[in-house]
Amino acid sequence: MRLTIFGATGGTGQQVVEQAVDAGHEVTVVVRNPDRLTRNVRVVRADLDTVEAGTLEGAVRDSDAVLSCLGPRSKAEAAAGVVAKGTDMIIRAMKETNTRRLIVISAVPVGSTPSPARPEPGNNDPGDSFMMRRIMTPIIKVFFGTIYEDLAVMEDEVRASGLDWTIVRPPRLLDRKLTGQYRTNAQHNIPGGRAISRADLAHFMVQSATRQDDIQQIVRVAY
Repeated sequence: MRLTIFGATGGTGQQVVEQAVDAGHEVTVVVRNPDRLTRNVRVVRADLDTVEAGTLEGAVRDSDAVLSCLGPRSKAEAAAGVVAKGTDMIIRAMKETNTRRLIVISAVPVGSTPSPARPEPGNNDPGDSFMMRRIMTPIIKVFFGTIYEDLAVMEDEVRASGLDWTIVRPPRLLDRKLTGQYRTNAQHNIPGGRAISRADLAHFMVQSATRQDDIQQIVRVAY
């Protein structure tokens, strides 16, 4: 398959590139700086803040799937909506080129984070324990709330895009080796699913690009 990967030099993005290449896919990456790339892939050099017209269209044209590993590098970037803005540009480029399949990374706490399309999302996911709903999630949002707000707007954009999308919500990310052993759930959060490695998250994303089951689904991935 032909895959286009955004955010390919981040922790998860690097894993996605590695596994996609190892699986025999034809990979294009869109990056600011290709120096951190370790595999021989097609590179489109672009900063989403200053990208020239037509650049992203050229990156996604003829792709079977676009995988976005965009994430804010700081709370300031999150407050500026860097992920939502970047994802909006990706969606526009995909529509312009009739590219259909989009897979994006979000996060578990986004499910209870208000957004313009979901002003009252609630905080009663059946997969969460009382401690997670009432204690852990509120504490997490104190420190990372702006990040989840950015991701919540991004999710709104993806759901409204009309594309064949999959939103992936992982919990805490770990720098550990690939196991290929994890749980998924498209209905609710995963009970006790508090972490997953970037390698296993990448594994799910690359696998999801090859199948139809996850289209129009918000999939939680965790151990």
